[in-house]
Amino acid sequence: MEDIEVYNNPLLTRYSSEEMSYNFSDDKRFKLWRKLWIALAESEKELGLNITERQIAELKEYADKLNVDDAKEFEKKLRHDVMAQVHAYGKQCPEAMPIIHLGATSCFVTCNSEIIIIDDALKIIEKKLVNVMDKLKNFALKYRSLPTLGFTHLQPAQLTTVGKRATLWLWDLTMDYESLKGIMGRVRLRGVKGTTGTQASFLDLFDGDAEKVKRLEKKVVEKMGYDKVYPVTGQTYPRKFDYDVLCVLSQIAQSAYKFSNDIRLLQSMKEVEEPFEKSQIGSSAMAYKRNPMRCERMGSLARYMLSLPINSAVTASTQWFERTLDDSANRRIVNAQAFMTVDAILNLYMNIADNLVVYEKVIEKHVKSELPFMATENIMMECVKAGGNRQELHERIRVLSMEAGKNVKVNGGDNNLLELIKKDDMFSAVKDRLDEILDAEKFIGLAPVQVEDFINEYIEPILNDHKNDLGEEGVVNV
Repeated sequence: MEDIEVYNNPLLTRYSSEEMSYNFSDDKRFKLWRKLWIALAESEKELGLNITERQIAELKEYADKLNVDDAKEFEKKLRHDVMAQVHAYGKQCPEAMPIIHLGATSCFVTCNSEIIIIDDALKIIEKKLVNVMDKLKNFALKYRSLPTLGFTHLQPAQLTTVGKRATLWLWDLTMDYESLKGIMGRVRLRGVKGTTGTQASFLDLFDGDAEKVKRLEKKVVEKMGYDKVYPVTGQTYPRKFDYDVLCVLSQIAQSAYKFSNDIRLLQSMKEVEEPFEKSQIGSSAMAYKRNPMRCERMGSLARYMLSLPINSAVTASTQWFERTLDDSANRRIVNAQAFMTVDAILNLYMNIADNLVVYEKVIEKHVKSELPFMATENIMMECVKAGGNRQELHERIRVLSMEAGKNVKVNGGDNNLLELIKKDDMFSAVKDRLDEILDAEKFIGLAPVQVEDFINEYIEPILNDHKNDLGEEGVVNV
């Protein structure tokens, strides 16, 4: 139960999933530390150090049995989180206590565990991202041929289709997916490097045997399920990696922000709406309102995410020599909150993309109100084919267009350009064919084909690679 008398982070209480919240929990972190200590002890034993099977067995027995209260008491006394956990673990494992953390520095457990936590978080993001892409793919295909007004400068331009517009959102996510896969492919553990990265303590443990030190690192990394390690470090893994990760998360947030703004604009035009539940209240005062709450929340969270990479950039820039501790408190906050923010954004994105409501009649009405202007070139060309003078026709259609525009903007009337053209003798050759000329599907170009080609070439291969991950639903709790 939430304690309402203290501050509760809304990322935890309102927005992020339990899966992502647990990923950054102390429970997971401290259990990873114990797993690392076990891997270190096992590897040191295998390479000849005086560590017994009984000590290893004792460590494994308590690997998941955290004595949290003991650790808190030790930290109050020692003012050191890692040593508090060492002593708490040692209290449970008195026989193994002398060899826990043998030769290691704190960053052996903190850095390696943080990389694993980030790696696991990236996998959660990847799964949710491809589920968003799957839902947008279905939407794009369903509406690939539905004509709609395209906009440049937020002014009506040429026609596109509802599905083609969705491919723009999809392509943004495709770029994000490629960036995400890139950073996931660069994940590597810090390894077993010692206090300043020289491995001096381990070299001493193994009586100057450098090969054993190298084998030790390889064994520990493999026991943790990895095969890549930073070739050189100071005391920590390079903080530039955090910046690179947050930049990828920022890219996903940018794409979601763009999508949320487009849907908010379309909802204002009553063309496309985010889901609105039966008992949902849009406004405390205006009962008729259907505010785009989900998209607004996406934008709000995305704006926060966009502000975070600069924080990591400063942290990476101000690491003195082999390390300084002014990164620690900052990174505890920024890394976890960045992932929880994007997790929340993708939960919303899945929910919206899977439940978008399209009002085809409203879209058709808006198309018809602007299409006469867009069709003037076609009308003029047909008249030229019938023997008309192109320059005279151009001037006449310009005058009639201005008159129709005035009727819309000044008089508040409908676009009456077609009526004006029908009454004008200069256009008599086409007045009976105007409906044919103004068929909206003749103005969407290759949009339907582009949707199909794009999805087949770019989206389906990604989704096929993740076919076992698809089917996730975006849950909106509040």
